[in-house]
Amino acid sequence: MTSPDKIWTAGLIVIGDEILSGRTHDKNIAQVASWLQVQGIRLSEVRVVPDVEARIVEAVNALSAAYDYLFTTGGIGPTHDDITVDAVAAALGVPVVIHPEARALLERYYATRGGLNEGRLRMARVPEGSELIPNRMSGAPGIRRGNLFLMAGVPHITAGMLDALTGQLEGGAPLLSETLGGWIPESEIADLLRRTEAAYETCQIGSYPFFREGRVGANFVIRSTSADDLKACCAQLAEGLAAEGHEVTQGGI
Repeated sequence: MTSPDKIWTAGLIVIGDEILSGRTHDKNIAQVASWLQVQGIRLSEVRVVPDVEARIVEAVNALSAAYDYLFTTGGIGPTHDDITVDAVAAALGVPVVIHPEARALLERYYATRGGLNEGRLRMARVPEGSELIPNRMSGAPGIRRGNLFLMAGVPHITAGMLDALTGQLEGGAPLLSETLGGWIPESEIADLLRRTEAAYETCQIGSYPFFREGRVGANFVIRSTSADDLKACCAQLAEGLAAEGHEVTQGGI
């Protein structure tokens, strides 16, 4: 479902002490951002918060008010520190309940894996009024309540949950991009970048400097939901760089 004229936005809350301590390197931000872009939704803000209910509640309240969609990763497992469900329910002002379908899924999954114990049953707990997000990788489903999505912290399980949601969220036109690069100090062409972006209301230009082989360069990523504007903006930027004596590489360096 698409609404081309509206810019749809999302926030992401990454939950877990292990992310903040550096013991685990987060991979979900990039994959959630990439998936959202294909859906025509822009990831506008990411917060990383500890396994502290008050901090999760604060982040849920702030980001759910600011954006069209809110995603969380982490904290929906079977252990005592998996408190995302409790925190989200508190933020929404609803009780936590056992979802009957989630319980049935877990009972089937664990039938040959030692059965459904108290810890495993925790993964059937949801904020009241929630639906489930299918999870083909393991027994525990993700949770959807309106425009709020609670997903696993394990990246390959998150990927499966995102796949199950593909095409179900309303979004705008996908964001297209092109890259130009060169051995160009970005400080020398900052004004050119500003003027070129200002000439195309639907385009944004990001400048990403690098240092390689003892030389300074930069890649310039032009983004737009309009293919025609993107093409025109790229051409104007390339012409402007060439006019200032810079060699430009299509696709970046």
